[in-house]
Amino acid sequence: MAKLVMNDELFAELKTFIDDNKSQTLGLMPVLHKAQDIFGCIPLEVQKFISKEMHVTVAEIYGVVTFYSRFSTEPVGDHLIGVCLGTACYVKGSQKILDELIKELGIKQEETTEDGKFTLTATRCVGACGLAPVMMIDDDVYGRLSPKQISDILSKYKN
Repeated sequence: MAKLVMNDELFAELKTFIDDNKSQTLGLMPVLHKAQDIFGCIPLEVQKFISKEMHVTVAEIYGVVTFYSRFSTEPVGDHLIGVCLGTACYVKGSQKILDELIKELGIKQEETTEDGKFTLTATRCVGACGLAPVMMIDDDVYGRLSPKQISDILSKYKN
């Protein structure tokens, strides 16, 4: 599992971001994205910090963090793999894609490889139904997939 690092310097970076953007109507989402970038995830301690700085309840922050699949409360690997299991992708074979990733990576869904390189998740619609079945690795979208392509795609991220 990837290791979580939290220190005063990282909290100071997040506080600076919040303070620099208070005058703008940015809201919670940009702050959560920044927190995810800084810490690699948004654990309860970070949620409490954001709550205090932004005067938003921890419950509201937790609700947003757990609703959106791009946020995580646990450390994730260097590369986040999301396989769409929405209706269009599922009908076109995304379960076979997920099964192949499980086999190739040697982990289950919602786990991280021992080397901390990959975290595998299942998502609901990524909005690319015309490309079904779809998976994302970080911000890269791969569509019209077959299980045969998985090994080659993963090799791009292993170095």
